[in-house]
Amino acid sequence: MIFSGAYNSTRGNDMTHAADARVTQRVEQLRQAVNRHNYLYYVQDAPEISDAEFDRLFRELQQLEAEHPELVTADSPTQRVGAAPVSEFGEIRHEIPMLSLDNAFSEDEARDFDRRVRERLGQQQPVHYVAEPKMDGLAISLRYENGLLVNAATRGDGTTGEDVTHNVRTVPSIPLRLMESGYPAVLEVRGEVYMSKADFDKLNAAQAKQGDKLFANPRNAAAGSLRQLDPRITASRRLSFYAYGVGVVRPDTLPQRHSEILAQLRKWGFPVSKYVRTVSGVEGCLAYHREMAERRAKLPFDIDGVVYKVDSLAQQQELGFVARAPRWALAHKFPAEEQTTKLRAVEFQVGRTGALTPVARLEPVFVGGVTVSNATLHNMDEIERKDIHIGDTVVIRRAGDVIPEVVRVVAEHRPRHAARVKLPSHCPVCGSEVIRPEGEAVARCTGGLFCAAQRKESLRHFASRRAMDIEGMGEKLVEELVDENLLTSPVDIYHLAKHAGVLKAREGWGEKSVANLLAAIERSKRTTLTRFLIALGIPNVGETTAADLANHFGSLEALETAAADYEKQRLAGHGPGPGELDKRLAGLELRQIAGIGPTVAEQIGAFFHQQGNRAVIQGLRTAGVHWPDVKPASADRSGAFAGKTLVLTGTLSGMTRDEAKQRIQELGGKVSGSVSKKTDYVVVGAEPGSKFADAQRLGVAILDEAAFRRLLGE
Repeated sequence: MIFSGAYNSTRGNDMTHAADARVTQRVEQLRQAVNRHNYLYYVQDAPEISDAEFDRLFRELQQLEAEHPELVTADSPTQRVGAAPVSEFGEIRHEIPMLSLDNAFSEDEARDFDRRVRERLGQQQPVHYVAEPKMDGLAISLRYENGLLVNAATRGDGTTGEDVTHNVRTVPSIPLRLMESGYPAVLEVRGEVYMSKADFDKLNAAQAKQGDKLFANPRNAAAGSLRQLDPRITASRRLSFYAYGVGVVRPDTLPQRHSEILAQLRKWGFPVSKYVRTVSGVEGCLAYHREMAERRAKLPFDIDGVVYKVDSLAQQQELGFVARAPRWALAHKFPAEEQTTKLRAVEFQVGRTGALTPVARLEPVFVGGVTVSNATLHNMDEIERKDIHIGDTVVIRRAGDVIPEVVRVVAEHRPRHAARVKLPSHCPVCGSEVIRPEGEAVARCTGGLFCAAQRKESLRHFASRRAMDIEGMGEKLVEELVDENLLTSPVDIYHLAKHAGVLKAREGWGEKSVANLLAAIERSKRTTLTRFLIALGIPNVGETTAADLANHFGSLEALETAAADYEKQRLAGHGPGPGELDKRLAGLELRQIAGIGPTVAEQIGAFFHQQGNRAVIQGLRTAGVHWPDVKPASADRSGAFAGKTLVLTGTLSGMTRDEAKQRIQELGGKVSGSVSKKTDYVVVGAEPGSKFADAQRLGVAILDEAAFRRLLGE
């Protein structure tokens, strides 16, 4: 396969055609050789040639491609050197969300996880798990189409990540083209980009030599390197990759065990950790955890724990998901390093969603390789549970080796002047009332529509696709307009036309861009009550609850009246007998809606009670935002999908996924993101995904688009 020497491509004109054929053949041979030796080096850990011989092959390929640029392809190994810099990262929406994992910090928590798994599966015998190191790097998604890498994205918020395709192409252990054959047309591989300890030390040595800032740890170095706007910088820093699973697969022809999928990924050219192991039951998991804890210091890369995953995909499907984590996987963290210091003060920070987070101000202490002067106290429940006072001597831990937290108080060292930590009654930013519903750990500012701390998040959410759907008003633009004082509340969005000249003067903008944005803003004025309620960003009021409120009350005025009644009764305080207030509140209309308990009802009441929120709502309506009132739902909810759970897959003609979801909710149904035995219908459009196969396997009723529209009454 490998010629003994480089082919001289500069020949006479009389041999042009022969030379072209030989050059093309040689280039292809070199690519195959370089890819094969990369695979042997990074995946099999069994190199067959020396580094010098590999470099000679690579340089020959570079030379031939330089002389014949028409032969350069995107998947050539020479293209890893880094493309031209980009001005900013784009976004990629994950077709299947990249979920986080629940954490365990003790063996008892791991045993509880295994017990829940077996109970949900209805079996007593040990479950087979795949145990693997939890790499301390950056989660990444790689999408291949017909065997070629087409894009790469960070995890981001789990739904949308940053497009880092150009940078990922520079990572030598990530294949640009899949090895062998038999791969699906679409294959999304998920894994971790990391930096080895040796490469981290070399990078910091180079940084120090150049007088640049040093990186705190390999994880920060990997994340910072992958998020460089100039891919050539990324290419200069040796990043590595391990695959740990898959996302979208079409057609889904993969094995039905996670361990077998990892083995198949290795055959296609992906590095998979050699420490991955299939174990039996929780005792096998714990033995693996202890083994890796002992090996941790000697490993060539950082890990902060291990991960257990149920091996059987059928069992994974049966277990399903909860919130933003799968029920079939667990991250079992290692104990973190701890140190002792003094708690000087506690300040409350208001987050983007209005949550008040207490932050400990500490005497600086060196923990886990960094100097820590601030630490999270999580919430008031944690402060009360740990009996934390200002002036206490406290134990600090870098939880998960990343976030510093106050673990406990050294009570015997408490000074006489130590003071209790008090939750502020009003927001330290906007002065709105702070509420902490009974039984809730998180306290929130109620000035969601006008609080400066929440301004960027509330505006981003207001303009988002599932809310007012203002195309072109993304997070970056919102942040810039807030920083330039052009947006202080959602009302200002509908007065941006007055600042058209300022907008046109922005870099990268022009007449057409501004016209498109203003047209999108104008279109958003006509909306639905459900979308408007979503856009308000009331805590705990998502798409389903907003639809339930809209369908129940029919108009905003009716909802406001019910919210005012509830808040008035709540603020009136307790009645003569124990539990009298709860009994009185439970009888109010707001609590008669399925799924709305005391916490959600209190959030709704407090939101509409704030004069600032009401003023913004009135300003929006004055600016022209409107919607048709809907007929309030009857008590029996007799819609075609009343009490039913539906799953949507594929593309419907003439109807978006959001529109279909809204129609289902209007008819009393709920929409789920995954198929289970409890699913009533799966609606199948064109080019359905794996949910179609799940429905067939579980025997769930399937509706094609015609049948679905008949049930909608069309």
